[in-house]
Amino acid sequence: MSKVKKNYDSDKSESEDEQQNGRVSNKGRKHDDNEGYTWEGEYQRSWDIVQEDAEGSLIGVIAGLINAGKRKRLLRDTTPLRRGIIRHMVLVLDLSSAMEERDFHHKRFELQIKYAVEFVMEYFEQNPISQLSIIGVKDGIAQRISDLHGNPQSHIQKIKSLRDCNGNFSLQNALEMARASLSHIASHGTREVLIIFGSIFSSDPGDIFRTIDALVADQIRVRIVGLAAEVAICREICDRTNSASTNAYGVVLSEQHFHELLLESTIPPATDSSKTADSSLVMMGFPSKVVEQSPSLCTCHSLPSRGGFHCPRCKAKVCTLPIECPSCKLVLILSTHLARSYHHLFPLKNWIDLPWSAKPTSSHCFACQVPFPKASEMSNQEQMASSMRFECPSCKQHFCIDCDIFAHEQLHECFGCQCSGN
Repeated sequence: MSKVKKNYDSDKSESEDEQQNGRVSNKGRKHDDNEGYTWEGEYQRSWDIVQEDAEGSLIGVIAGLINAGKRKRLLRDTTPLRRGIIRHMVLVLDLSSAMEERDFHHKRFELQIKYAVEFVMEYFEQNPISQLSIIGVKDGIAQRISDLHGNPQSHIQKIKSLRDCNGNFSLQNALEMARASLSHIASHGTREVLIIFGSIFSSDPGDIFRTIDALVADQIRVRIVGLAAEVAICREICDRTNSASTNAYGVVLSEQHFHELLLESTIPPATDSSKTADSSLVMMGFPSKVVEQSPSLCTCHSLPSRGGFHCPRCKAKVCTLPIECPSCKLVLILSTHLARSYHHLFPLKNWIDLPWSAKPTSSHCFACQVPFPKASEMSNQEQMASSMRFECPSCKQHFCIDCDIFAHEQLHECFGCQCSGN
């Protein structure tokens, strides 16, 4: 007991001497308790960055952060480019044991399923005449989850049915199966592969560089979303298949960043006119919906139903649109599908965020008639943030932040320009 007490007193005296001398202890604790550990020195707390105003309020700062987050995805390049609106994409899901890691609030696998479902819904919302296929990779083997078609509900059901993760991931097997699925696509449609890669290595059976050469020869674009760390081979695949594009490969920083990286793939990629074939007409059919007196089998699923669409060429019955007619291979769509794909070619211009110093021409939002905040009612801290008033550069009308988001993400048209006939 005396020996233990002696050692304790010795450690206590050394600690007191270090505190008096202002030295750092061997455990990494600095002299000042407010400074934290030595390895925490480069980090700052969010409440140290956000400063309250003179009245002790954080309302203006919080409103500015929320509005900045809302407009972050809107502020993108709106230059009209030649894009492939008839897209064919293969979504590759990582079902290896690496997806059992819990880097976020949920497991990687749970987050992948959640965001993959949202991606499928947004993909067909923005690209209604496109098609999608899903591949899962586990135990080093690529497995086809759903075939290449344009029915989002079928894809979502297959994704939600996934349960377990085993083994290693194989980039080469996934790319080879995706290349086989896209090899028959006509030249007027894009060929794309989107991979969710949760591992930091790949178990490949052969030379993956030959697979990369084949992807480049077939003009297949590959985008990869990494969940662990940047991998050199993933960077090389994306650079070579996307003409050295810098945004084709990304590593997630948070759950929100993961969601943003996936949604970036919903925008059709720009096509290089020098590498594509000459423009040609694509024959499409626009069938009308029919309701039959007695059920009949559809040619797409072989299921009995009374409602459906009849192909204008061969009169075959299909239950959903858009789809390629299983009988005569004619692309069947609605006119609304074609109109919804048009906004990618001529995107709506970004609206101007007006400062508080700008002279207001109206007191209410042109679209929803919500009153704008007045500078006289704002504190100094709130006036440093956005005025939440946005002006269309064409019609010069003013809108609120909510109408700005709705016009750019859903409507893809300006309210003021439509009213004035521009």
